[in-house]
Amino acid sequence: MSLEAARLLLANWEPRDALDVALMWFLLYQALLLVRGTRAFQSLVGLVALGGLYLLSLRFELLTLRWALDKFFVYIVLAVLILFQEDIRRGLASTGGRLFSGFSSDPDSFAHEEIVQAAFALASRRIGALIVIERGASLSDVAESGHTIDAEVSQELLSSIFHPTSPLHDGAVLIRKGRLLAAKVFLPLTLSKDIARYFGTRHRAALGLSEETDAVVLVVSEERGAVSLVMAGALTPVADTNELRQRLQEIFAPTSSAARVGFAAGGR
Repeated sequence: MSLEAARLLLANWEPRDALDVALMWFLLYQALLLVRGTRAFQSLVGLVALGGLYLLSLRFELLTLRWALDKFFVYIVLAVLILFQEDIRRGLASTGGRLFSGFSSDPDSFAHEEIVQAAFALASRRIGALIVIERGASLSDVAESGHTIDAEVSQELLSSIFHPTSPLHDGAVLIRKGRLLAAKVFLPLTLSKDIARYFGTRHRAALGLSEETDAVVLVVSEERGAVSLVMAGALTPVADTNELRQRLQEIFAPTSSAARVGFAAGGR
């Protein structure tokens, strides 16, 4: 490119052109990140090689090769859709999730629903359980006493952990930000003597943790097949899934500080 041509190009350059180029590079970079480490990346390398071969056919006037590549590139869009369909679907879903995360379902709400269903499923089968949901106070020191899992919360996972044959059924599970952080976690027992004698170790552990932190603890009694919610040293029986769901919504609502105080003041 001559100096005069370069000056002409710069003279006609507009800010929107810079934005256009920057956006194109960003999209290409994101596409490469999307397929990196996958089998689709090898296919992408093959397509780039064909593009280089096509440029060579133009440069050296290889007419037969150019004709064949021209015919192939007619169907290039269809070929890309077939080769990268899974990666395109995953990428669009991921991008949409990031752009519209404010309109998507809260992962904490999803975890709470799974916890609600698991608690009463375990209660119906008379399987004891102890589920801790972290709030403001960090429970990292408590989590260190158990086994790290760091998995998405699900009813099936909770049911398998608390099954009597599971090696992790003793102790509690710790939920943090919608994920099951650790299992077989041991909690401090309450030292209070003002509790019912029929309460077992699970209830005493739930009360002990709730007295020291702002955590919410769910206790499933294997003897009575009942579910109780423990918070701020107060234990409240929960009748069914609807009531527990409502309680959790009130506690974890962003503007529910007054409701939390009122609930915490409830009887044991």
